[in-house]
Amino acid sequence: MGGIMQSSNDVLDTMPKLLARNVQQFGNSPAFREKDLGIWQTWTWNEANEQVMLLAKGLIELGIMEGDHVAVIGRNRPYLYWSLLAAQHIGAVPVPLYQDAVAEEMEYILTHCNATFAIVGDQEQVDKIQDISKKLTSLKDIVYVDPKGLRKYDKKRLHSFEDMIKSGMKSSSSIHDQLQDRIGKIEKESTCVLLYTSGTTGKSKGVVQTHGAIVGAAMSANEHDGLTKDDYQLSYLPMAWVGDYMLSVGQGMASGACINCPEGADTFQVDLREVGPSYFLGPPPLWERIKTSVYIRIQDASAIKRGAFNFFMNHAAKVGKDILEKRSVNILDRFLYFLGNIIIYGPLKNMLGMSNVRIAYTAGEAISSELFDFYRSLGINLKQLYGQTEASVFLTMQNNNEVYADTVGKPIKGVELKIGENGEVLYRSVGSFKEYYKNPKATKETKDKDGWVATGDAGYMDENTGQLRIIDRANSVGKLKNGALFAPKYVENKLKFFPNILEAVLFGDARDRCVAFLNIDLAAVGNWAERNNISYSSYQELAAHEEVGKILKEHVEEVNKDLATDPTMSSCQIKRFLVLHKELDPDDGEITRTRKVKRSFVSEKYSDLVSALYSDKTSIATKTEVTYEDGRKGELEATVKIVDATLYELKKQDKNAA
Repeated sequence: MGGIMQSSNDVLDTMPKLLARNVQQFGNSPAFREKDLGIWQTWTWNEANEQVMLLAKGLIELGIMEGDHVAVIGRNRPYLYWSLLAAQHIGAVPVPLYQDAVAEEMEYILTHCNATFAIVGDQEQVDKIQDISKKLTSLKDIVYVDPKGLRKYDKKRLHSFEDMIKSGMKSSSSIHDQLQDRIGKIEKESTCVLLYTSGTTGKSKGVVQTHGAIVGAAMSANEHDGLTKDDYQLSYLPMAWVGDYMLSVGQGMASGACINCPEGADTFQVDLREVGPSYFLGPPPLWERIKTSVYIRIQDASAIKRGAFNFFMNHAAKVGKDILEKRSVNILDRFLYFLGNIIIYGPLKNMLGMSNVRIAYTAGEAISSELFDFYRSLGINLKQLYGQTEASVFLTMQNNNEVYADTVGKPIKGVELKIGENGEVLYRSVGSFKEYYKNPKATKETKDKDGWVATGDAGYMDENTGQLRIIDRANSVGKLKNGALFAPKYVENKLKFFPNILEAVLFGDARDRCVAFLNIDLAAVGNWAERNNISYSSYQELAAHEEVGKILKEHVEEVNKDLATDPTMSSCQIKRFLVLHKELDPDDGEITRTRKVKRSFVSEKYSDLVSALYSDKTSIATKTEVTYEDGRKGELEATVKIVDATLYELKKQDKNAA
């Protein structure tokens, strides 16, 4: 249904060219799948292309001009991915937003980019936009996918997705010609998408990415892991996150792989198991959550099952990685692992939806070595990559035969890396961003005239592996009063390995010792409370329980023991900690939508708690402003206990040890 014809001499460097190629070469192969009301629906590349072209014509009829910014908001659905593509085909610029963002967050991005149109998933997103409509002077119309709840709304500026498709069907030949003309103008250097950063250190910045950057980075990543049209991916990550954009749009379009959209967050685990993806990307919090769910279920199992699980998991920790990496393992250990695969590992991977995973990645932030090794010991080929929004994600990736828990791989094709004099990682890449939207000052500070981009991350090239090792955000790394290195993320990741700890925030820069805030994982600790007949009515009550404090003290001291074996990190042992009376929440501005802690904001907001940790107090009464689900503000009062932890002497390594 009218795309651009792809000649054999064309260079694949724009989204329209990729879609045309996919139709021409993979036309009858599955392109998109969605589970709706418990049933999987499938669209081939031919069918998806028809939807994109009809929608593109409908959007032209609606009045969307070349260069217009079109907001796309909602959960992962083929209709919204087609909306991204349709906008790109008519020369407009899609701007994906987080679907769980509150109205005020949306207001900042929609006004900053002067969005003229929005394509949204449902009534919730329509309501949020209408709540701030008086402040959105540029916004003209809204297109919605799901009509539920919208029947009695004023339709002057509201249009259904279905009506857009019908409009495309009825469009005149002049609209068809206009679409072809617009597609023909799109070049490698044309703007492809406007992606906003997570904003860990301030206001989110709009990253302008070209078609050439997105396609080039995606193709390099696909070549690295051999991604093809026969691969299956589950698209469940927020559409506004660059990780999902590159996985579901960049890599999906570049490879022709099938994109699968789950029914919703509540059905994620079931849908993951049904899809059985061959390629999977997950941030560390997801891997932590999955592991926690496994151990919660094991705690509820019979003694025999728990014993078998612990025995075989201990054996997997011993030899699993060696078997995965095809290293030498004796016959008995190999047989026990084979047996464990039948009894434990295989059923566990099937339960997790990881049975068919050929390649899995963790990205977004650092992952603890213990968590990383847990999955690899099961035979799941979990690897690490490193990148950022400004690089179209992909800078370094690990090869299958070079996987380490504390490095993030080597530069992939099209990427140059170097370490600045201050230890900051710098790069030039085929996927480098064009500029920050309406922010030439920040662009100049980040990208120099020779194309080198400053990542803001501190790291170095590991001499033994030749891979990049990231220490922390450059502005987070500091020094204690005694001059020792302070790298908070390294310690926080060790703490979050424990299923009971959801989040951790370390303090210590320019101080004489380190202290920490902890968030409990309500699912894990709640399960423990139920098994021990401990009643509680809220997160706050459970977090303040004396026994919970004792358990977390054991976790902290275990981390301290581990740090005591590392001369570089020994001084980062935690002297005192407290369990926060509320979960850090993106609605309260404490973490980003991708669950990255806004360290300076948290430090300022809870300055009374930080001061108490550095005093001789054993508890402190505090009041905290919170945001409820309906957007209302309130205050939470609590008395927070402060716990002292044991510090350990630095253990000198035996040079003669094997």
